Formats: sequence, C-alpha cells, structure tokens
Amino acid sequence: MTSEELLIIDPLDLQFPFELKKSISSSFELINKTDNHVAFKVKTTNPRKYTVRPNSGIVLPQSRSNVTVTMQPQTELPPDMQCKDKFLVQSVITNPGSTPKDINPDMFNKSGGNHVEECKLKVVYVSPPRKPSPVPEDSEEGTSPGASETARELILRLMQERDSIIQQNAKLNRELELLRHGRQEHRTGVPLSYILVVGLLGILLGYIVRNF
Repeated sequence: MTSEELLIIDPLDLQFPFELKKSISSSFELINKTDNHVAFKVKTTNPRKYTVRPNSGIVLPQSRSNVTVTMQPQTELPPDMQCKDKFLVQSVITNPGSTPKDINPDMFNKSGGNHVEECKLKVVYVSPPRKPSPVPEDSEEGTSPGASETARELILRLMQERDSIIQQNAKLNRELELLRHGRQEHRTGVPLSYILVVGLLGILLGYIVRNF
C-alpha cells in the first residue's frame, strides 16, 4: 500500500460462513488516511444476490467508514464451495462539505478526467462454526436412575417368587413320593399349573433383564 491511496480497504476478501437458506453478512472498512474528503461507491458483479449498506458515501479526512454486505438466502450449495462473485470499490476526491446526496455517477467516470481509484474484492465461502450438541446431564443411554432402580426391584421380586414356587414344587414331589409308596396305582407327576407358572416367570424374567 502506498501513501497515494485515497482509501485503504480492510480486508480485501469478503468471507461468508455459508449456510443454506440463511442471510449471511460480511463487512469491510474504508480507511481514509489523507486530508481529503473521499467519496466512494461499491459495485458488484451479482447485484441480485447481495445488498450493500451503504453502497456509496463520503469518508471524512483521517477517519473510517464501515460497509456491510449481506448475501441473500441460497437454496443450493456452490460447487466446491467456490464463488466467482466480485466487488469493486471506487473512490474519488470530493469537495469539503459534500454530502452523500451530492454523489452522482459522473464523479466516478474516468473519461471525464477524474482521478478514480479502484479496488477489487473477492468473495470467499468458509464453513460455519459447528454448534455443540447439548447432552443432558445425569443420563445414561436414555435411561434415568429411577427407571433402573425400579427394574432391579422388579427383577429381585420375580426371582424371589420363582424360588418360592420351586420350593413348593419340591415339597409336592416329596409328598407324591410318599403317596406312591402307599398306593402303587397312584401316578406320580408334577402339577401342570406349577410348570406353566415357572415357565412364564422364566420368560418374563429374561425379557426384563434384556430390556433393562
């Protein structure tokens, strides 16, 4: 950069954290280190895609001005996240006391003998910052401590009932053995109802252990 520049532009790349269906803004500064009043105008190769505020104005001597560029919401990802859009900032010395209303296209017409400086800015797409996923505290694979405690109590109660039924069944078997000795014609066997109860409890116990 030389001292002859009317305006220093920072930065020269407009970075947009690209996201679909969202308006995205980027800004740059126009810095006037001269003792002149400098008028500026911002142009773009794709005016339907961007809005520029302000797109023209006057930077006072030894001061600076901020320009914001907003990209309209996009519905498609650009190929390889590359963008060919460009911006052009034109600047020219104007009379002291001039206002933005005094700016007109003829001021930036080089063929009229005006000294017009130009600076090109390019658009750069960058990946948006990742948002951390909120993780609920005191949770383990979606099961609350209260639910786990209830499951353990249910399993313990079912095991106790199963053991009680097994003990009753063994007692009945002993009684049947005594009856067999007393009456040979009496058939031995285990009551079907108890067998069914034991089997159903075993199936229920296995299901609860797998799910809790």
